[in-house]
Amino acid sequence: MFGIINLLNMTTPTYNQALSKAMAICSKAEKCVSDIQQKLNDWGIEQADAQKIIKTLIAEKFIDEERFTRYFVRDKFRFNQWGKVKIVFMLKSKKIPATLIEDALQEISDEAYLELLVKLLKDKVKKTKFINEYDKKGKLVRFAQSKGFEFDVISQALKIIS
Repeated sequence: MFGIINLLNMTTPTYNQALSKAMAICSKAEKCVSDIQQKLNDWGIEQADAQKIIKTLIAEKFIDEERFTRYFVRDKFRFNQWGKVKIVFMLKSKKIPATLIEDALQEISDEAYLELLVKLLKDKVKKTKFINEYDKKGKLVRFAQSKGFEFDVISQALKIIS
């Protein structure tokens, strides 16, 4: 019942309220333009006001897509243990320019990238049941691809753990 009452009392925030809310969101975590655009749409902010809010946030450095992209790549690689394919896909879905994505991916060293995949595959082998080597390789390849690693890197990692 409380949720229904809240929904009935919801009003579209004013320009200044929306700007303040967006600034607060951007202060807590890195956000990109598409994240904030989605929030503003959800709040029912008119498109012209939404564009002004986004321009203000960019001008005052609350939003910086280059900074967002670097943090996103670093966090998804370190903590989520994603490969480059998955990272690129997610950034493209957030409408991040390809040049920013390429630059941010350069921060991941080839050695660290391969090392992470080898570790993931070694851990996966311990937890996976397989009938034979062919079955084992197939399961490991599918797992690595689901994490967003490229096939050539997967092949290198499989040679190392074999």
